[in-house]
Amino acid sequence: MTEETPDSLIPYDEIVQEALRAVVGRVLAPIEHEGSLPGNHHFYITFKTQAAGVSIPKHLIARFPDEMTIVLQNKFWDLKVHDDAFEVGLTFNAVPAKLFIPFAAISGFFDPAVNFALQFAVQGDGEPTEHDAAENDGPIAEPVEDGSNVVAVDFKRKR
Repeated sequence: MTEETPDSLIPYDEIVQEALRAVVGRVLAPIEHEGSLPGNHHFYITFKTQAAGVSIPKHLIARFPDEMTIVLQNKFWDLKVHDDAFEVGLTFNAVPAKLFIPFAAISGFFDPAVNFALQFAVQGDGEPTEHDAAENDGPIAEPVEDGSNVVAVDFKRKR
């Protein structure tokens, strides 16, 4: 008798990843309609700059060829939330930029006001690489690494 787990014919990992990414859209949608963030909430959103459907200025891709983190806090505009993506205006070194980010490209979401975080595996990519902060205009807080309220989803199959 072996203790090997059989391969599933149901893509549970993809279903769960998609459902958790929908959390990001559900969090952003009311902000689109209200025009501002509630209370002290603000968000760090990390995404793969080369993922399918991502549209950001070329100078940002040159600076962040793999992954970048944006901060939605004080200075953002034109937030639009779609079923499978969001778009937002931000400034980087006082230069305005429009970003279009599919939820499938997101590798991390963090709200330091309540120490809530989600981490995702992006299809076709391995482990995230280290990168510089995005430095879009706005204050930067240090994330708390105590593990509370963090949901990490990483489905690696045993063979």
